[in-house]
Amino acid sequence: MFLRSTLISLSLLALPTLALAKTPCGGNFNSFINGVKSEAAKKGHSKAELDKFFANVRQDKKVLQHDRSQAVFRQNFSQFAGRVVSSNRLKVGASKRKQYASSFKSAQSNFGVPSSVLLAFWAMETDFGANQGNFNTLNALATLAHDCRRPQLFRPQIFATIELWKKGTFNPATSKGAWAGEIGMVQMLPEDVLYRGVDGDGDGKVNLVSSAPDAILTSAKVLSSHGWKSGQPWMVEVSVPQNLDWAKTGLGKPQSVSSWSSMGVKARGKMPSGKYQASLLLPEGRKGPAFLVFPNFDVYFKWNKSLVNVTSAAYFATRLAGAPAFNKGNPDKALSTNQMVALQKKLKSRGHDVGRVDGILGAKTRIAVQKEQARVGLPADAWPTTALLNKI
Repeated sequence: MFLRSTLISLSLLALPTLALAKTPCGGNFNSFINGVKSEAAKKGHSKAELDKFFANVRQDKKVLQHDRSQAVFRQNFSQFAGRVVSSNRLKVGASKRKQYASSFKSAQSNFGVPSSVLLAFWAMETDFGANQGNFNTLNALATLAHDCRRPQLFRPQIFATIELWKKGTFNPATSKGAWAGEIGMVQMLPEDVLYRGVDGDGDGKVNLVSSAPDAILTSAKVLSSHGWKSGQPWMVEVSVPQNLDWAKTGLGKPQSVSSWSSMGVKARGKMPSGKYQASLLLPEGRKGPAFLVFPNFDVYFKWNKSLVNVTSAAYFATRLAGAPAFNKGNPDKALSTNQMVALQKKLKSRGHDVGRVDGILGAKTRIAVQKEQARVGLPADAWPTTALLNKI
């Protein structure tokens, strides 16, 4: 199973019912559930229905343990992508593309999302449906809604499961999925299923657990709703000249493909049209892999907030579309967790916003690193090194 503690998945942060919790989080768990039931009653559900639905709900401490785990985010891009993009998954992906050709064709024509993008999500989330999780979904959602770290995300999901239960597609006692309450082959939160689920196989129900067509079409609709642009690229691997102005690299600094080409950036394969805007992403610095990423790449962040995860998913999709394995290059050695913590503390003391000091190279830390590299005269490629740590 593909674990991600940021927990966005293909979940929708712009759904109509996602509002702040009306009843406080925390406190006694049973009292919390009673508060949820009272709120659900105001939405039109009867006491008998709610008593039946919540009869066996329990707090799951293992869910909180997973939620606090951050080990996966300490891997760099080469490590993580090397693990998730396997030859077997590429082979199975090609087979699934043929098996569900009509569903992928429909996803492309109706929502503009290529099969390779959908296959990569499907593979990374559940190994094409083989590993969908073994956590009771209602317990997971109730536990995370009760926990005060992100109740605004998870509390509305409980009400969505009630609606799915009444539709006959969810069982509070037996429905299982990921530790964060995500369900089905592409691991979506209940609101995703409720509001943007697609009946891809025509049986009158949206079943993302056992229906691949439903999962394929639903994930395509979700990506489209997040802004995926039909016919446009999302990522292309490139080679970069060693005399490039590294301060121009990084997300949020787009230039036209023509402009990048004029600076000596070359595609490994066919370069997209020069009119497109793209940022130059160096996930492991100027000596490592390099990618031009386009506006469709930004859609991936609606699925997950980790740059390593997002880059790996986008790269996986390019492989499924026929691109070769990326050039690993020879990047400078990554800092250890303790070194990253020390660097973050130094950056923070100099007024940079690095978010939580956790030893993880997140987006805010990368921005701070690039600024400090420029300040002290190091190549500003946003990849932290011992040279930078020692300089500041």
